[in-house]
Amino acid sequence: MSFELKISNALSFLILFINSYTSYCQGQTESSKPNILLIVSDDQGYHDVSYYGTSDIKTPHIDKISAMGIRFDNFYANSPVCSPTRASIMTGLYPDHAGVPGVIRTNSLNSWGSLRTDINILPAELNDLGYNTALIGKWHLGIDTPNTPNERGFKFFHGWLGDMMDDYWNHLRHGINYMRRNKQTISVAGHATDLFTQWSVDYIKSQQKNDKPFFLYLAYNAPHFPVQPPKKYLDKVLSREKKIDSTRAKLVAFIEHMDKGIGDVLKALEDTNQLNNTLIIFTSDNGGHNPSLANNGPYRDGKQSVYEGGLRVPTVISWKNTIKKNQTSNKTLMSADLFPTILEIAGSKKQIEIDGVSFTDELFSPSVNSQNDRTMYFIRREGGKKYGGKTINAIRKGNWKLLQNNPQEKYELYDLKSDPFEQSNLIDAKPEVFNEMNQILMKQIQIGGKIPWQ
Repeated sequence: MSFELKISNALSFLILFINSYTSYCQGQTESSKPNILLIVSDDQGYHDVSYYGTSDIKTPHIDKISAMGIRFDNFYANSPVCSPTRASIMTGLYPDHAGVPGVIRTNSLNSWGSLRTDINILPAELNDLGYNTALIGKWHLGIDTPNTPNERGFKFFHGWLGDMMDDYWNHLRHGINYMRRNKQTISVAGHATDLFTQWSVDYIKSQQKNDKPFFLYLAYNAPHFPVQPPKKYLDKVLSREKKIDSTRAKLVAFIEHMDKGIGDVLKALEDTNQLNNTLIIFTSDNGGHNPSLANNGPYRDGKQSVYEGGLRVPTVISWKNTIKKNQTSNKTLMSADLFPTILEIAGSKKQIEIDGVSFTDELFSPSVNSQNDRTMYFIRREGGKKYGGKTINAIRKGNWKLLQNNPQEKYELYDLKSDPFEQSNLIDAKPEVFNEMNQILMKQIQIGGKIPWQ
């Protein structure tokens, strides 16, 4: 390709970006703000979507979101377990900076976080911007005052207050019902995934003629164990995938059942003529659960681990007729980045001191080669004999990643550019890099140490 042609192509691309971004900015001042639909699955493996070519799973509706917009190939959860990542999404902070270094559980003796009350979380900020806000599905950031969804800014809550469900059909945890409609305990029949889907459809329909835009946070419990797909979905997978392992078949069916629910939600947007004005975000809270035979792609380990397989998550974003179709971004991003991105798109001008960085520009001009030197920090505090209330941590800066995946073991250092699957530990070969990365990690731990989590 000639130099002149390269310059011409670059100028054309720049003009396309400027026009798209200008159109978006004008829309913020001249027309209504977009609705925002944030869908978060629970423990979905990085490659447990069919848009990556995974042969034994079919997720046409998640794929549709990707086809309508952008697939993010380097998107990280801020923790390898549920509550901490959800805290990052809601605050834009690293988990321990938000007061949630570990899983918040219904058993106070084994609960490792308390969401900060001195800050506004995402729905409260969106309320101030004129949004109706709703959470349907899993909360997992507190079961008592002052950290229930309605108290933290959601105008409407219809879902699950606690951590995991022991059964997707009877909706109990340790024999206790944590299903709520706002502050009222409710008893309902049906599979939890179907309930959350239908309640989301109902909410979208209720907003059709509302003058205000809506923010709907749809947080499925699926595919978190226990893996309980409806029988017809399991039968379909077993019939289609003749050689599939029975454990894997259940997980595939469970995810496909959830994907069908996502399709129903997208159809509700279409049927109510709201799809074109809705920003749709799909992501997972951490990597897939290895005992359930999740597919975390080629990456090491899975849920509960700060290796790549525990942190990389499938993520797609669309905004029909505003974001260009069928794009791919390699930019390194994390869950905490969703907070400032959503607020910027919603029109916020407020300066909030957070760890996340808005990637609104990336929605209009995705990066193909996006390696940068930004720092990303990951943490998990846990109890039991393995952790004893201590933490595991990881820090990534550019291509380098320093981690301690067990509080009883030594640090490990990897060059993710040459060793993306974390096979060659360079901790002894690169002492100067270890020292630099360790200094960065300690600074983040010190900041987190200032925040109460009990």
